Amino acid sequence: MRTHAADPWSHEHVYLGHGHDANERRTWLVVAMTFAMMVAEIAAGTVFHSMALLADGWHMATHAGALGIAALAYRYARSHARDPRFSFGTGKVGDLAGYTSAVVLGVVALLIGFEAARRLRSPVPIAYDEAIAVAAVGLVVNLVSAAILARGAVHDPGAEHGRAGHARLQGRAHADHNLRGAYLHVLADALTSVLALVALALGRFAGASWLDPVMGLVGAAVIARWSLNLLADTGRVLLDVAPDGEVAAALRSAVEARSGERVSDLHLWRVGPGHVAAIVSVVSEGRSSAEEVRAAIARVPGVAHLTVEVRHAR
Repeated sequence: MRTHAADPWSHEHVYLGHGHDANERRTWLVVAMTFAMMVAEIAAGTVFHSMALLADGWHMATHAGALGIAALAYRYARSHARDPRFSFGTGKVGDLAGYTSAVVLGVVALLIGFEAARRLRSPVPIAYDEAIAVAAVGLVVNLVSAAILARGAVHDPGAEHGRAGHARLQGRAHADHNLRGAYLHVLADALTSVLALVALALGRFAGASWLDPVMGLVGAAVIARWSLNLLADTGRVLLDVAPDGEVAAALRSAVEARSGERVSDLHLWRVGPGHVAAIVSVVSEGRSSAEEVRAAIARVPGVAHLTVEVRHAR
């Protein structure tokens, strides 16, 4: 929110996650790597007639698209962070991007499952040696990509600065769903690459050619499960589901520790990674002011935007 620097009563609504810019750079790098490997695997799977390799390539295509959406979401959120049209900032743009990529993943899972079932009914010859080589390169790319994203996805910046309590209270509210979604996309793709290698190796050396389309079905199931999990996690944020019961409990405790005061109404929702907004209504038997209640609540970590209403009991 654009405010005048001299106005002590106004504040900005910039609720981007920790390491936003660094995570954007990581994501763009992985987009380039994933896209290049995607083209190679789809082309090789088509030429060598490998369903497992095609499944892995199309799985990578969904990741390239999802990662591209994630990178663009980082850029958009950063460039519009102070746009007054966004009442609570752009911290939830990443969650919207994650939800969109989850929908795309679900559609592609259905397409891969359909093609794998068709190959089970009508097998085609496979150039195993070439397909194995391409799948191995794909696995290496996936592991390197996972390593690039891992620091931002797994590391908790709050804990690095001694704010372990902040991370504990935040729970899901602290997670950068945009980066974590990208990280799990790459891990799922690495798993699919392993399945492709197993299927191709057994087909090449044990004659189990039926395993290739079967592994395609397994890959489709992995994508579908990830899609559902990502839809659930991001959907909760987009629908303003209260992020963590511990945050609500900490707010109530901070207020009701003061004699003669109780919380009559409480609303919590996530406005960005690691940022929670709260509206607290307090009934006071004394003459406490909203500023006094606010000072008590300020000790609760992670509450970035706070609105306090105090009503005095007669």
